[in-house]
Amino acid sequence: MRVLAIDTALEACSAAVLDTAAGLLGRESLPMVRGHAEALMPLIERVMAEASLAFSALDRIAVTVGPGSFTGLRVGVAAARGLALASAKPAVGLTTLAAYAAPHVAADDETPLLSVIDARNEQVYMQLFGAGGRTIIPPRIASIREAVRAASAGPARVAGTGAEAVMAAWPADQQRPALVDAARAPDIEWVAHLGAAALETMAPRPLYLRSPDARPQEAARLARR
Repeated sequence: MRVLAIDTALEACSAAVLDTAAGLLGRESLPMVRGHAEALMPLIERVMAEASLAFSALDRIAVTVGPGSFTGLRVGVAAARGLALASAKPAVGLTTLAAYAAPHVAADDETPLLSVIDARNEQVYMQLFGAGGRTIIPPRIASIREAVRAASAGPARVAGTGAEAVMAAWPADQQRPALVDAARAPDIEWVAHLGAAALETMAPRPLYLRSPDARPQEAARLARR
């Protein structure tokens, strides 16, 4: 299976092409907080050229759907859906929390792993994985203290952009978990692997988990006639 993977959910603009029989054919990841919309399509073009593939040779397109940046998510999802429509290929959406967890669950599928993404204001987006990568707590927004409690029931690992905040809040009298990954974005190769392994494909939709921070200014509204 040949998969084009896309990630613009957090602090990188990334794409990769994976052939499950031949391995990784191409990848590129540019660290960035803003500018995903301008960078993504030229980046995908370069990765496809590196892989020496036409879009018609793909079997599916995978994209991270969040949680993450509201603007970044829309850029990646819109690109994946547009490319899927133009190439008549299926698309699949994957959470950034699962993408962070995937390489560490693959290396050790017995020790629980807490995947956490910084949501600001002393909050994180979290998902707790147990043995075999089974979801114990599904994706949700929680306080850092709640995330600590979720992971403190037994030996655990922590990964994601919120990992350092969770570790900093860890009680001094409890055994600290292993911080296995504090990267600012998930590894795009694992987004591709998850995309290849997904059993269901449907039009990806952003996973926000909370309302946007921006609010319309009521005082600036004009009265309707």
